[in-house]
Amino acid sequence: MSIVLITGSNGLVGSESAFFFLKKGFKVIGIDNNLRKKFFGSDGNTLWIQKKLSKNRSYTQYNFDIRNKEKIQNIFKKFNKNISIVIHAAAQPSHDFAKDNIFLDFEVNALGSLNIFTNTQKYCPLAKVIYLSTNKVYGDSPNRLKLVEKRTRYEPLSKLFLKKGINENFNIDNSVHSFFGVSKTYADILAQEFGKNYGLKIGIFRAGCLTGPNHSGAGLHGFLSFLVKSCIKNKSYNIIGYKGKQVRDNLHSKDLINAFWEFVKKPKPGEVYNIGGGKYSNCSVIEAINHVEKRLKLKIKIKYLKKNRIGDHIWYISDLSKFKKDYPKWSVLYNSNSIIDEIIDIYK
Repeated sequence: MSIVLITGSNGLVGSESAFFFLKKGFKVIGIDNNLRKKFFGSDGNTLWIQKKLSKNRSYTQYNFDIRNKEKIQNIFKKFNKNISIVIHAAAQPSHDFAKDNIFLDFEVNALGSLNIFTNTQKYCPLAKVIYLSTNKVYGDSPNRLKLVEKRTRYEPLSKLFLKKGINENFNIDNSVHSFFGVSKTYADILAQEFGKNYGLKIGIFRAGCLTGPNHSGAGLHGFLSFLVKSCIKNKSYNIIGYKGKQVRDNLHSKDLINAFWEFVKKPKPGEVYNIGGGKYSNCSVIEAINHVEKRLKLKIKIKYLKKNRIGDHIWYISDLSKFKKDYPKWSVLYNSNSIIDEIIDIYK
């Protein structure tokens, strides 16, 4: 049976990938040590997902860290060329956590990625590989766009950006990335190098906000999931900076995995893609709260914090043109409201 190896297999993207490939008849090897709980406390605990996955006989999990060179090498050596797909989704994903834990952040995101890519190249060089990058590789450069303030959101004055979003040619230099953005940028460029230099069949997906019912959202990471959880359980939410009018595109994890599948069927080594909800699925923080209030018929107590997060985007919507051109069968099926509705049904 062909093997899919997934790092961060109990996280949002990892678990959605695992369920997807299990349904397709693959054997799935998961690597996850619930480091997310250490990052974010009980809100980030992913043990509940591990229990769901472990009910499937074709799923095997190894509870160790991607930074452990010896154990990672042993996994790749054991399954070797039987590994046909590698999905590298494990990461430290928070701006705020990275700032206070720079070494840990870099070790997980940068050195951990080097560990995965090196062993893939050595033991299963023909495997198709997905690297989950982030739009934070662009730093705060998107904030240099001239924006206009609307009632519930900011929007760019440029008709081109307003119509299409931000593409892969956007500058990554001379900006504030946050230390999280720096470690992810290293791994992003490293993945490109393994594709362009070694010919590893790896795709780099620079994601906007990813979410879905498998998300263990926490205050420091997991925008929509934590927002809905906070609104339902506490009837309150703290908005950090920009009056809550900052705009995010939101991509359901199922839509993301469908994009992975299209790439796996026809890989382009070392290619970079901006991936997100695009123009079809996006919202501001205020608009998300408004939808929760309308859906649940309740009033949310909002606390506005003036100081924004370092490197945070005021407006970011992904230009999906490049990926759709290379993979025309793919499209975004979930919009922000339908995603929020699905998360509400989990927590209410």
